[in-house]
Amino acid sequence: MLNSEKISEGLNEATLEIGENAIDSISKAVRALEKIESLDKNYEEKLNNLKSIYYDLQELARDVDGLKEDIDFDEKERQKVEQRLDLIFSLKRKYGNTIQEILDYKNEIQEEIEQIENLEEYTNGLKQKLEELEKEMIIVSKQMNEIRNKNAKTLSNKISEELQDLEMKNAQFNIQVVFNNEKDFNKNGLDKVEFLIKTNAGEDFKPLIKIASGGEMSRIMLAIKHVLASVDKVPVLIFDEIDTGISGIAANRVADKMKQIAKHHQVLCVTHLAPIAARGDYNYYISKSVSNEMTKTTVKQLNEEETIKEIARIASGEVTDIALEHAKQLRKSAT
Repeated sequence: MLNSEKISEGLNEATLEIGENAIDSISKAVRALEKIESLDKNYEEKLNNLKSIYYDLQELARDVDGLKEDIDFDEKERQKVEQRLDLIFSLKRKYGNTIQEILDYKNEIQEEIEQIENLEEYTNGLKQKLEELEKEMIIVSKQMNEIRNKNAKTLSNKISEELQDLEMKNAQFNIQVVFNNEKDFNKNGLDKVEFLIKTNAGEDFKPLIKIASGGEMSRIMLAIKHVLASVDKVPVLIFDEIDTGISGIAANRVADKMKQIAKHHQVLCVTHLAPIAARGDYNYYISKSVSNEMTKTTVKQLNEEETIKEIARIASGEVTDIALEHAKQLRKSAT
């Protein structure tokens, strides 16, 4: 289309120049020589040459004009093509960089229109799919509930045994798994899981968070973490006040369990009990001081000699030879 337009313009321009300019000028020249041809044979000869050129140009003009008939060019068609190209460029600016992207967008809009026009049918289809998914989710949730209840009993018994080893003799731990029939789904299914405990004989089970003291909570967490040590993915465990209200055998058992947990996790513990401190791979002494009415906390890593002295101090209240020997024995038994 573009080449046809270019050729047509070129032929029109050539026809115009030959017809209106060249032929007309030569015609005037012929008439001028005709006035003087009788005066000299040279003028007659030149007139004949000029007439020959005149006839040749007329024939050439007809040939060039005839060439235009072979050119398939339609101005209206050209305008249609230009309008089409303008439309495509406009669509690209709005809906995509390629024709395929524009067509994809058109299909998306068409689907949305069809959904709107058939909204009731579309909504009913979604409701049906939702009902089918809910049925499948309920089946899976019930399976999860059965697995949880089975393992909850086993886990409750193991944690209760751990608590008794930690000098909570009357404590019983219970994991309660309740199936929710309200279809309130979450990533864990339909179960509501709650940790219950009773720390004294004759009491009812109550939510763990409501009855446990700081020291009890630390020991309960220690019991849970000891049971789950090989599967728990929490990298760092911090125990504070875990030695509250315990001593003797209980202190040694707490220390042993923490040492075992440390095989799978990084364990940090704030303690005042020598058996627990003796089992630490690294020991830090934390102290506070007041200067210019400002309280300052200092943390110092202890070397082995300093660790033994500090264990002796917290075990006996003062660093004596007997206390140091006892501290050395604690460190030796901890390795």
